[in-house]
Parts: sequence; C-alpha cells; structure tokens
Amino acid sequence: MAVIRPFRALRPAKAVAEQVASVPYDVVSTDEARHLAENNPFSFLRITRSELEFPNSQDPYSTEIYAKAKANLETIAKNAPLLEEEDASFYLYRLTMDGRSQTGIAATFSVDDYDNNIILKHEKTRKVKEDDRTNHIITTGAQTGVVFLTYKGVKSISALTSSVMTSVEPLYAFTAPDGIKHEVWQIPLDLNESIVEEVRKVKNLYIADGHHRAASASRARAVAKENNPAHRGSEDYNYFIAVLFPAEELKILPYNRVVIDLNNHTKDQFFSKIKENFELTENANASPAQKGEFSMLLDGKWYGLKLKPEHFEDGKLKGATSVGETLDVSILQNFLLEPVLGVDDPRTSKRIDFIGGIRGTAELEKLTTSGKFGVAFSLYPVTVEDLMKISDAGEVMPPKSTWFEPKLRDGLLTHLIEVE
Repeated sequence: MAVIRPFRALRPAKAVAEQVASVPYDVVSTDEARHLAENNPFSFLRITRSELEFPNSQDPYSTEIYAKAKANLETIAKNAPLLEEEDASFYLYRLTMDGRSQTGIAATFSVDDYDNNIILKHEKTRKVKEDDRTNHIITTGAQTGVVFLTYKGVKSISALTSSVMTSVEPLYAFTAPDGIKHEVWQIPLDLNESIVEEVRKVKNLYIADGHHRAASASRARAVAKENNPAHRGSEDYNYFIAVLFPAEELKILPYNRVVIDLNNHTKDQFFSKIKENFELTENANASPAQKGEFSMLLDGKWYGLKLKPEHFEDGKLKGATSVGETLDVSILQNFLLEPVLGVDDPRTSKRIDFIGGIRGTAELEKLTTSGKFGVAFSLYPVTVEDLMKISDAGEVMPPKSTWFEPKLRDGLLTHLIEVE
C-alpha cells in the first residue's frame, strides 16, 4: 500500500507559466538546452541545466554548475515570480498530444516505498547520472525533476479526477512549441483525504520514467537524514515529487537502434549471418506491424526481420529463463546485435546509439544516409503490460527499451526540501 502526500508546490505565476516550463533536463543536450533557453531569462532549463550558461569546456558536474542552479532558482523565483503554496495540495496534470490525453495526480510519494520496492522499477540506473541529480537536489534544496509513475486497475481514481476537471478552473493551460498541451489543476483541499484513500486501493505503483530522479531523491534523503539529528521521518526530504497516471492512458514509443558499421562483414556476409536466425524480407515498412517483427535499414532500403520458428516451442522462446529475454529489444540484442554486429554490452558499447521514437524513422534514414551509422533497426514498442511484468518479476529491462510520450514539463510544479 503506497503512501501519497500533498505538498506545498513552488510554481510559476500564471502569466509566466509557459515561459518558465521547459522540457525535461535529460532529453536535450547542453547545446539544445542553450538554444531553447536563449532570450528567455525565466526558462527552467537555467535551473535544471545550468551548465548552458558556461562555456562548453566547463565540467558539467562541477560544484560551480550546481551553485549556479541554486542561484538561478532564487533569481527566477523572485523575478518571474515563482510562488510557494501556503497549503499542501494535490494537483492534476493533463497532457494532450495528437488528440489523445492522459491525466495524472501530482503529489509526493514515500522514499521508503521506493527503497522497499513498494514502488517498482524496471531499469538500472547509472552512477554518474545519479550523482548529478543528487548533487543538484542537495545544492538547490529542490526536487526539480518529476518522476512519472503508473498504476492499473482502480477506475475510481479516474472518476475522481474527472470531477475535479469539470468543476475547477485550471491553474495553467497552454500548448508548448512542440504541440503538446499542458493543463494543471489544483485539487480542492477538502478532497485530499479522498485522494489518499483511493490511492491506497492500488496494489502496486510502477516507475514508468524517471528512475534516476527517484534514485537521486533517495540518496539526497540519506544525506539529509544524516545531517538532521532530530530526524522524524515526516520531513519533506522523505518524499519525492511524481505524477501518477493510469496505465490505460499511456503510450510507449519504440526506442530504435543505430550501429556504426557491419562489424567488418561485407553486405553479403552480413545477410548470410542474419539468415541463420531470422527470416528476411525485402521492401519492408519502416516500422514493424507487430511484436516479434523488426525493420532494418541498410543502404537506403528497408528489410523485414522475424526470428525463425525453430527458436520457439509452444509459442514461447526456447531457453528463455526470464520475462526480459522475451522482449523484442532482447531478441534483437541476443540474436543479432551481439553475435553479428559485435555490440557486446549496449550500456557501454561505442558501436551503438539509441534513437527515441518521437524522432521517428526519418531520423534513422538521416543518420544512415549521412554515413555516421551503417545500419539501423526500427522496433515495435514495448507495452505497458511488458513493463509491469518485468517490474513484478523483479527484473530490469535492457537499456533504452521505453520512450514515453508526451512528457511532463519541468518547472510547473517543484518540491522544495531542506537537506542541510
């Protein structure tokens, strides 16, 4: 039974909300962040990616970077302004993209629940990325990145959120430059206990996106706890900010792959190697039509791939001992990328890169046409059900398996904590 708690949000005045709100810190490079924040002194990227105000030669993980983030938070809070709520509240956050909407409850969730696997994960985290956001939280005294949680099976939560949206005016309602509409409502305080009771009915919560944000909140809590001899367990640093969405409203896009070259194979040798395990067809669609199928781009031509029937028994992958091994991303890795193209560890290999589905297959064509990469693979997206099965089994997905879209914007709701 997960713990959910209202919080006193730091949020922009309505007139500047669109100006403050920014894309998540981890979906853009420093140069892209610098471009997006250009001529906008209130862009939240100046807080989440404060290295954009330094030369490229500056170490992005230096103490100066985090000190600048804190200074920028204070400056933007004063000048934008950003307002801190007097009362702890829950919020609704609705995202609309291409006519499809998803609505979640913005709240704070227990770090203990994260540590004790009441909130389930499906990804491993990288220490360098954890270190970065942990230092950012500790220095700024704020959780600026929102975790994306999901759940299944409790229809009454959606009924409650729908009633709020029809009876309360939104705090914010704007369409970002990428065409995604963002709307935020403050839930009336007299519904706080109802929200808590409804979420208690949820069996499991799952991290959909934001594993590094959640892990960093846990590490920052450990620091705060050590620095506080009067620690009680109820302090704000014991909770992390997240938005909880119903699983049936979510959409996962594929996370595609590009590989540098054919690993010293000629084209004929490469095809011969592939055909040992896969059925290969020419003139395929750029995107596979269903699970178990892959599209491969080589020399400007799309090919279809499908693992041969002899690898299955009673509809199940032979030799698979885990849920993760049956995922398309694992099949591609284990039967082609590693044995044929030499991508031994996709987490560390320099031979591979990952292209989020929002960029589409046109990006794969661009990268291979440019000569930067030799071959590309378009995958069918992982499902939310796959994610939950992996999490329930205590397993982790291969790296870069899921790309959730649309994404929450940073800056609309921030959780302030006291670390020192």
